[in-house]
Amino acid sequence: MARPPPSVTHQVPTVSTRTAPRRPAGTGRRYHGWRIVALCAVTLGLTAPGQTAGVSVFIDPMMASLDLTRSQVSGAYLVGTLAGAWTMPAFGRMMDRRGMRWSLTIVSLGFAIVLVAMAGVAGLVTLALGFIGIRMLGQGALSLLSTTAVAHWFDRRRGQAVGYAAAGGQALMTVAPLALAGAIAWLGWRGAWVLAGLVVGIVCVGIARFAMHDHPADVGEYVDGVVPTTAEPARPAWGVTRSEAVRAPMFWALAGGVVATGLIGTALSFHQVSILGEQGLTPLEAAANFIPQTGAGLAATLATGMLVDRVRPRWVLAMSMTSLVCAILLLPLVGPGVMAGLYGAAFGAAGGSARALEAAALPRLFGTLHLGSIRGVVMTLTVIGTAVAPFLVSVGHDLTGSYIPVLRLLLVLPIAVVVIGLVADRRPATA
Repeated sequence: MARPPPSVTHQVPTVSTRTAPRRPAGTGRRYHGWRIVALCAVTLGLTAPGQTAGVSVFIDPMMASLDLTRSQVSGAYLVGTLAGAWTMPAFGRMMDRRGMRWSLTIVSLGFAIVLVAMAGVAGLVTLALGFIGIRMLGQGALSLLSTTAVAHWFDRRRGQAVGYAAAGGQALMTVAPLALAGAIAWLGWRGAWVLAGLVVGIVCVGIARFAMHDHPADVGEYVDGVVPTTAEPARPAWGVTRSEAVRAPMFWALAGGVVATGLIGTALSFHQVSILGEQGLTPLEAAANFIPQTGAGLAATLATGMLVDRVRPRWVLAMSMTSLVCAILLLPLVGPGVMAGLYGAAFGAAGGSARALEAAALPRLFGTLHLGSIRGVVMTLTVIGTAVAPFLVSVGHDLTGSYIPVLRLLLVLPIAVVVIGLVADRRPATA
C-alpha cells in the first residue's frame, strides 16, 4: 500500500492512537469493524433531514404556513448552507482530537435539538437560523463523522468497508423523503420536524454512547481484525497534517472530483423536472429518473470501494469523472425511454463513485491521524459548491433559454480534475 515518504509522515508506534488492547484479539468472534460499518451507515442515513432531498418535502407546507415566497425560502436555504459550510474543518479537528464516540454524541445531540427547534420557526429569520443548524450539523458534521470513522478500523479492505457504509447510508437516505412526507401528512410539518429530531436523538446518540468505539484497540482488536505476528507485525498508525495534505496536487484532484460532482449533481437534481421537461419528459417521467440514478449510484459506490483497494486512485477518479462527462453529453439526446435511463445511470454512477473514492482514498494517501481535519476541508468546498450550483445554472438558463449551454460550460470541471489527477504527485509539497 502506498505511503508518503518518512519526511512527511507522523507515526505512532502502536496499533491505535489511544490504548493498547486490553484483551487478546483473535478469539473467534466477528471483527467489530464490520459493526462499525453498519452503525456508520445508519448514522449517515439519518442525516437525511438535513439533506436537500429531506428538506425538500417540508418546503411547500412551510411556505404556505409561514406566508413566504419560494425565493425567500431558497435564499434562506442558501445562507444556511454557506454559513454551515465554514465549520467543517472545526468538526474534523474535533474528531481528530476527541475521537468519534465523543464527537458523534455532541453532533447528534445538537442535530436532534435543531431539528426539534425547526418546529418553532415563525418567519424568515428563524427559518434561516434553522437551516444553518440542520445543514451544519446534519448535511455537514454528521456526514463527515459517519464517513470518516470507518477509516480507523480498516487498512487493506478500507475501500470496501467505506463503500458498504456509504451505500447503506445512501439507501436509507433514498427512502427518508417518503418517510418524512408521510410524517408531514400525519403530524403536520411542525410535528414531523419534532419526530425527526426524536429519531435522530434516540438512534444516533444511542449509537454514540453505547455502540461506537474510536479504534480497534478500544475493544481489544487490531486494524482489519488481523492479529499481528512476528512475520507480519502491526502497522503503525500514521498521517500527514492538514497543511501538508493541502499542498499535494493529488489532494486537490480528489477534492476537485467531489466538488465537481456535488456542484453539477446538485444542479441537475434541483432542476431535474425542468431539465428533463425540456427534453420531452413529463414531470412523472422526470421524477422516475431518480430510480436509475439511485440504482447506479449504489452499485458504483460498492464497486469504487473495492477498486480503491486494488487500483491507483487516479484511475478510479478518471473513471468517475468520465461518467459525469458522459451524463452531461447524453443530456441533449435524452428522451422518454432508454436514453433517459442511460443518462440517469451515468449521472448516478458519477455521484456514487466520487463520494466513495474521496472517503477511501484520502486515508490511503494521507493517513488517519489528521483525517478529520483533511476531510473537513473537502466537505467545506463541497457544501459551498452544492449551495451555489442551482443558482448558477438557473442564471445560465435565464440568459440562454436552455440548460444545455451552461451545463456544457461546466464540463471544464471534471475534465480539469482528470488532467490534474493523472499528472499529480501524491506527495505533499515541501516548503
